[in-house]
Amino acid sequence: MMKRKRIKQLLDNPATGEDVLVKGWVRTRRGNKNISFIALNDGSTINNIQVVAENSAFDESLLREITTGACLAVSGKLVESQGQGQNVEINASSIEIYGKCDAETYPLQKKGHSMEFLREHAHLRFRTNTFGAVFRIRHAMAYAIHKYFNDRGFYYLHTPIITGSDAEGAGEMFHVTTLDLKNPPLTETGEVDYSRDFFGKVTNLTVSGQLEGELGALSLGEIYTFGPTFRAENSNTPRHLAEFWMIEPEMAFYDLEDNMNLAEDFVKYLITYALENCSDDLGFLNNMIDKGLLERLKFVVANDFVRITYTEAVSILTAASRKWEYPVGWGRDLQAEHERYLVEEHFKRPVILTDYPKEIKAFYMKQNDDGKTVRAMDVLFPGIGEIIGGSQREEDHDKLLNRINELNIPIKDLWWYLETRKFGTAPHSGFGLGFERLILFMTGMSNIRDVIPFPRTPKNAEF
Repeated sequence: MMKRKRIKQLLDNPATGEDVLVKGWVRTRRGNKNISFIALNDGSTINNIQVVAENSAFDESLLREITTGACLAVSGKLVESQGQGQNVEINASSIEIYGKCDAETYPLQKKGHSMEFLREHAHLRFRTNTFGAVFRIRHAMAYAIHKYFNDRGFYYLHTPIITGSDAEGAGEMFHVTTLDLKNPPLTETGEVDYSRDFFGKVTNLTVSGQLEGELGALSLGEIYTFGPTFRAENSNTPRHLAEFWMIEPEMAFYDLEDNMNLAEDFVKYLITYALENCSDDLGFLNNMIDKGLLERLKFVVANDFVRITYTEAVSILTAASRKWEYPVGWGRDLQAEHERYLVEEHFKRPVILTDYPKEIKAFYMKQNDDGKTVRAMDVLFPGIGEIIGGSQREEDHDKLLNRINELNIPIKDLWWYLETRKFGTAPHSGFGLGFERLILFMTGMSNIRDVIPFPRTPKNAEF
């Protein structure tokens, strides 16, 4: 029995004259009373392979069922194409229909659907050229992330999805419970008695694997996490998801400079990998979605990142001759408009901002000697703003404890984290890269819901 070949394999290494078997979904069918031209795609590449069928060789009833969306198995000879648009095609000797597709009701029968329409049909949107390209690139980036860290001696650490701590201190977390929500057990004071819950305490879906990642780094040296994280923020914007993926390396003996060097090298590696291995998909997205995509990707790889402090950035923004939607001032968090101005207009290069005011950053960041700032870093990209956030972590037990107390964070939730500062503490650093933000940048897509297979947003958990 002939073995199926993937369409990408046939197009990349064509062996004309060979008998082949391909299987896939019909993108289009055209022709005349004598001959049919069928564009077939199996998901392995943005490119279709053309199947040429002599109508007289097939039952008319079978040909009628070869409609857009139908699933076929085609056997035939791979030959040089006589037409334009492809180098090779298949002269079909047999066609089997695995799955019919009703042309009247198939939602993707026509081209040119809006992204919103495709989100409403998320169970089918993988079959479009755009989403096929996006999710092949997403796969390539996931592979490249693991390869990058593995090749540099990092260890992949699986941190918990269910946690009793809040790494970000934001409080916008999904609760995990087995209690009867209609009739939960109560304490004598009338509060929910979580001691009778599955874990015996309040637990949530994690917003970050960082705190647990630090534990691994303070033994294994260099680790990274790569997994799903969750935030119950009721934000229905093109930049927010309730479920998203994070890459979070943590490194013992790294200071802020080491951290910045790693972050810059890491993202340049990923972009270079995509340019070298996803050229067809990137070319399609550059032509159809964002005409400046390839130029922007090459721009990041080609330029050293500017490194300035938050204070210097505020001075630049204050002196800029433009009106800001959000006010600029020392002690305020920078918004996307400020970050993009620094990257796209002022420096015209990616930027790493450091040394933010401690009041706008998380409790675990190392405090500078000035008592006002912490050793934070944010990597800013064109078109997107912040793509990486990180810091040198506070290794001093007393300073960390004082900061936790200042913010009224319950010690009972972080006693284990504090103990790592008592038993062989060490300088260490890390950062977080939002995977979907990376894929937004890599694909030129404008909505974060379009770079994750099944987006989870307020009032939306359909698929």
